[in-house]
Amino acid sequence: MDPLGLAPQIKEVLATVYDPELRPANILDLGLVYEIITKEGGIAKVVMTLTAPGCPVAGDIIDEVQRKVAAIPGVTEALVELTFDPPWTKDMMSEEAKLELGLL
Repeated sequence: MDPLGLAPQIKEVLATVYDPELRPANILDLGLVYEIITKEGGIAKVVMTLTAPGCPVAGDIIDEVQRKVAAIPGVTEALVELTFDPPWTKDMMSEEAKLELGLL
């Protein structure tokens, strides 16, 4: 659901957000981003999860996602929805992320 056509730019900025515990893989390659939604009026929503509900840097990651998405031209409001359904597993990671983290 991307009527504004901003998903490519949103993905580009999300690829610069990292979970400090799982560097060098970004949150996209880790499979933490479940959905990107844009709506008329410049609203962009990112539905994402974290590797664990008790992630100590959760607030920092969410703030960074919100700030970077909000800075994209055409976005007037950036929303981040945190969900743990479905729960994240290592199977959601890209092959690249698994290689970067030495899991392959």
